[in-house]
Amino acid sequence: MIAVQTVLGLVEPQSSGLGGGAFLVWYDTATGTMTTLDGRETAPLAARPTLFQDDNGEPLSFFDAVVGGLSVGTPGTPKLMEEAHRRWGRTNWSTLLEPAIGMAENGFMVSPRMAESIAGDDERLRRFPATAAYFFPGGTALAAGDMLQNPVYADTLRQIAAHGTAAFYTGPIAQDIVTTVRTAPGNPGVLSTLDLALYDVIERDPVCVPYRTFDVCGMGPPSSGALTVGHILGMLNAYDISDPNAADTWRLMGDASRLAFADRGRYMADSDFVPMPTMGLVDPAYLAERAALLQGDDALPEVGPGRPTWDHAMLLGDDVSIELPSTSHISIVDSAGNALSMTTTIENGFGSRLFVRGFLLNNELTDFSFATHADGYPIANRIEPGKRPRSSMAPTIVMHDGTPSLVFGSPGCSRIIGYVAQAIIAHIDWGMDVQQAVTTPHLVNRFGTYDIEKDSDGVALEAPLTALGYQVSVRRLNSGLHAIGIGKTLTGGADPRREGIALGD
Repeated sequence: MIAVQTVLGLVEPQSSGLGGGAFLVWYDTATGTMTTLDGRETAPLAARPTLFQDDNGEPLSFFDAVVGGLSVGTPGTPKLMEEAHRRWGRTNWSTLLEPAIGMAENGFMVSPRMAESIAGDDERLRRFPATAAYFFPGGTALAAGDMLQNPVYADTLRQIAAHGTAAFYTGPIAQDIVTTVRTAPGNPGVLSTLDLALYDVIERDPVCVPYRTFDVCGMGPPSSGALTVGHILGMLNAYDISDPNAADTWRLMGDASRLAFADRGRYMADSDFVPMPTMGLVDPAYLAERAALLQGDDALPEVGPGRPTWDHAMLLGDDVSIELPSTSHISIVDSAGNALSMTTTIENGFGSRLFVRGFLLNNELTDFSFATHADGYPIANRIEPGKRPRSSMAPTIVMHDGTPSLVFGSPGCSRIIGYVAQAIIAHIDWGMDVQQAVTTPHLVNRFGTYDIEKDSDGVALEAPLTALGYQVSVRRLNSGLHAIGIGKTLTGGADPRREGIALGD
């Protein structure tokens, strides 16, 4: 994982890297236990709830908030890699960084996806001199097939290899990160060296929800991933969705997703800061109550959050935060049977667009709600100092009879939740192998509009879903699912929509 992540930060810098954050789900075969590591970015101590509001108290437009230092949270990925290595690593720490160091020094070939991403973000990437110099050498955008070197990244990794992540979170690297954030022209941020020095990874219990004869386990708050995926599957447990070609299957899946997203918008955030009905949201009785709303033969005309059981009192307003796709996912199973699922990101493509010490800084703070209140009630996912923004990342390990059966996850903003839930259904209900499950066309419904993947067989469902009462949008849906099926042998599946691959040794 450490070797993969540091190489991805070099060859896929638009999606993840040292300047971002990650969630890791780990199954330990020796103890038969599962745990998770939260390496999500944190809001600076100087952040205030009105950080993304103008002088009149109105929310900023998304890219006005994103591009520059204002959106940068304290990175967590380096510390997560180090903590995972401390707990479970066997290979020498510095050895794991050598592949990325060698590629950074000797050069790597720019991939078609990286080149396409650069071309699609031309104006924003050119806004900052260091970023422009790297992605537009001599003023011309990097093209697929170009050889690119990043000796500054190699130097950063060498310091981390020699001194651990203390070299990242303190000293000259930390000072350069803070200076870059605080002096970003037009949109400076509030990150400090104290924020970096105080950052730590948090071990959390996984969230597990039964589905058919399986248990679907993943990352709890501050991620909404496992809770919302579990919410969707928990409602569908009562229904037959065995026919992937039936419009009613997609009606049930789509409206279950809409109900789950309504609860997500009201209740889910960093539970270290906001009381959350976490157990109530996945309580079988509550899921049965929500599932009953799916009875019928057409689209639900409207959906709203339910009233799960609380162990305390709290009134919250609804949040609709903006998330745009980027992110990477890594699934690994080793020869001993240990399993790792990690989703990692700098949030939007190219993050804040600030480039320092050979890597890009995240724009993770824009995963918070820009508004602080709704209908007079505080929004759970509002910005607070030291808080971790709500995420949709859903690294997942599916268990069967007490052992891992499927390890997977995906990039893709809040559509990650739909991609992951659909892949589980494809594998378990539709009998697809892991490659078929990650390749099958996407149909995703979060807030009412049914998104159908353009140029796929799913377009055949456009008319039937429209007839059921849905507004339908046929569009590109760019996931990046990576799956490992575990049985007598290991089988891998890599999403053809991205550049990932499945490798076994």
